[in-house]
Amino acid sequence: MKIPALSLRAACIGAAFLISASPAALAGPPYVTDDPVPTDKGHFEIYAFDAGTSARGGAGGQTGIDFNYGGADDLQLTAVMPLDYQKPDHKGLFAGVGNIELAAKYRFLHEDDFGWDVAVFPRLFLPSVSGHVGDRHASFLLPVWIGRSFGDWNTFGGGGCALNNGGGSKDFCLAGWALTRNVLPNLNIGAEIYRQTADTRGGKATTGAGLGVVYDLSTNYHLMGSWGPGIQNAAATDRYSWYAALQMTF
Repeated sequence: MKIPALSLRAACIGAAFLISASPAALAGPPYVTDDPVPTDKGHFEIYAFDAGTSARGGAGGQTGIDFNYGGADDLQLTAVMPLDYQKPDHKGLFAGVGNIELAAKYRFLHEDDFGWDVAVFPRLFLPSVSGHVGDRHASFLLPVWIGRSFGDWNTFGGGGCALNNGGGSKDFCLAGWALTRNVLPNLNIGAEIYRQTADTRGGKATTGAGLGVVYDLSTNYHLMGSWGPGIQNAAATDRYSWYAALQMTF
């Protein structure tokens, strides 16, 4: 897999204040939007990450490990172990184990043959065992991601919908698109725009934009990050979001 293109999990964007983490919170590092290229067969991509969102009333996010393994040709196996946290204004910090994620990305069309890479990336989020953060119910996200490269440029996007009923949550859909470019042999930058419908009863849809960067420290170690403001219903859902990670590949 090309490091500049990367696989989203989540960017991982942390849950907004008082809104439990949802499948949309986890996507293709360092972007919310994912790409269709799985981890190469027999190889690992491991992210030690921190991500979050600031909204009206406070901030919330996740820190944890995002583990990816190339289980076969065109097949990536993923597990994410998150520690969720919330910091309401004028209150203490709430933290605990969030919704552990199990996923598999399968690329069924290739750019060399079809003109675009196309993959499905079903993701299962297990119920949280914490009493303060995370959803107490399981949820399931089924997105389709497409992408292609041309020279130093790479573009990718897509979306899907989630089964997310339980408590105050409800089903939702998401979509996004990103464009990245290698500006130096070890430096890649990019931008994205994404949208998600409301994932809680009485909640609001959100639209956001972001800028991302990936810097290769070496063949095996990579620094990455992204930051971006909310565009739609920003005060309630996403004043700004961030993501930072050390990626290890071998």
